Amino acid sequence: MDEKISLTSEQMLEILRRYNFWDGQWPNLGFERLSYLDRLESAAGSRLIKILVGQRRVGKSYLLRQLAFRLVGKGVNPRNLFFLNKEFTDFDFVANYHDLVNIFKLYLSELKPQGRIYLFIDEIQNIEGWEKFVNSYSQDYTGEYELFISGSNSNLLSGELATLLSGRFIQLKVYPFSYDEYANCKELEVDRQSYMRYMADTGMPETLWLPNEEIKTSYMQSLKDTIVLRDIITRKAVKDPQLLDLLFAFAANSASNLISITNIANYISSNRYKTSYETVDKYLGYFAEAFTILSVERYNLEGKEILNGPRKYYLNDQGFRNYLYRGYAHGIGYQLENLVYIELLRHGYDVYVGALPKAEIDFVAIKGDRKIYIQVTYLMEDPDTQQREYKPLLSIRDNYEKWVVSLDDLPRPNINGILNIPAWTLINHLD
Repeated sequence: MDEKISLTSEQMLEILRRYNFWDGQWPNLGFERLSYLDRLESAAGSRLIKILVGQRRVGKSYLLRQLAFRLVGKGVNPRNLFFLNKEFTDFDFVANYHDLVNIFKLYLSELKPQGRIYLFIDEIQNIEGWEKFVNSYSQDYTGEYELFISGSNSNLLSGELATLLSGRFIQLKVYPFSYDEYANCKELEVDRQSYMRYMADTGMPETLWLPNEEIKTSYMQSLKDTIVLRDIITRKAVKDPQLLDLLFAFAANSASNLISITNIANYISSNRYKTSYETVDKYLGYFAEAFTILSVERYNLEGKEILNGPRKYYLNDQGFRNYLYRGYAHGIGYQLENLVYIELLRHGYDVYVGALPKAEIDFVAIKGDRKIYIQVTYLMEDPDTQQREYKPLLSIRDNYEKWVVSLDDLPRPNINGILNIPAWTLINHLD
């Protein structure tokens, strides 16, 4: 058991002062991700809890700091901001919600902020019982408190907690840099060439300024190891770390393929590593909770129901495959499909694999009343490819949108209402 860390009030206040902006000193705020930042700012000013979730290092902390900077620019006193990041070892003494209450009360008594107080708590899942603190201060009518929290676990608001906070929170999922953010940050032309460069790189924000592939490879390995060790092995008490590595490699090299848990278990067992369906299913679920490997269920387009059995797996960031498993042969079409899937999620779509009696639709994307059937392919020049991609879409008899997304550089005509979209322009069609 870890020994309890004991600090004086003066020491705790000094740590807080180091990581807060009370004296007007701001750290590097990074590249402004306006799509997220604007949504966060539009929600500011209410009692609703704002929750950012996403994989480690996708930029949640930067977004919180950027929002705080905007608030100060609009007149909020910096002393009315309370920042605490549980990723920093300086805050190891904040182990549970009692510790969090104590340090927040210390802040209130020492700084005596007047008016609304903005609380920013990063990686809050590392504080035991954190939900009691959030629930209490979000409802405390004796003061004006507005909470912004972040976490790297998809189950942050599961079960009873979601019910407890029902109707009182806004959740924003944060993903790695999109192609448009990547091109904007690197000042690239929006075209096929820069999209191919993005496809062969990574969208993790901190890597955009790394000087070479060797350092990026080291970064991606470190990120994967941190997720496996801190978010999965330690938190879930996993007894077989080697199997986690095998599953991650398999999923990375099988991304965009339709595959079943049984097939994965059989493949691993055939390589003289004993496992079971239940273990593989559970471990893949752990990666999903950490936002690293995402799965997509099949949707029966005729029966209008979710199907059991095989599903597709995708990587949250293409950099895991590009830098950790570059010796494997990855079809460009599969890589493109992975990027299209994540872009659909960024824009808030629910996504399924469309199942027909004798065919498959890569994606059925649904957002409100809008439904889009999407096929993804490398190039459409070959007549056989055109036949393969168009036929399933033409067999669907409803009037919802139908697209083919590809890397074709030359414009292609629409056929029977099917829209041909170059991948680098996809964002223009999703809003």
